[in-house]
Amino acid sequence: MRRFQTLTLAAMLTAAMLASSGCGYTTASQYPSDVDTVFVPIWTRGQGVYRRDLEMRLTEAIQKEIVNTPHYKITSRAKADTELSGRIESISQQVLSKNPETGFASELEMTLHLSFTWKDLRNGKILREKKNFKVSDSYVVDRAVGEEFFDGSESAINRAARRIVEQMES
Repeated sequence: MRRFQTLTLAAMLTAAMLASSGCGYTTASQYPSDVDTVFVPIWTRGQGVYRRDLEMRLTEAIQKEIVNTPHYKITSRAKADTELSGRIESISQQVLSKNPETGFASELEMTLHLSFTWKDLRNGKILREKKNFKVSDSYVVDRAVGEEFFDGSESAINRAARRIVEQMES
């Protein structure tokens, strides 16, 4: 019995030391507690981005991601605590694999190069700002189905939206 008590005490002391050593884990929310609402205007496109409606699709995906968090609500600029605005600076694609029989690309990687600013509208303070924020995703080009850029870019846009909302953590 004495050995069990010693082991229990040792385990409790170890847990206490780990908890006080700043191991990086916390149960507290990592989102700013004084922010409840976010306004997300339609993002813009850089000069070299010619893909139509890409900024609309990204804005919509970001708004959906924010709505899916329990921390923030989307609202109009007049009622918002903060504003999350951004720009699609450029898009690049590279061939990851080719069909050995046809020589056509069979898998592509798309990279979105983004810049964004999350600003507190109450005091003008910048809460988070990122330049050249890169988000990549790959997609399969199926010639039989005819998957085009629009379909292939959907997962890259959704991944970008998730990563941007993750950046809203403090």
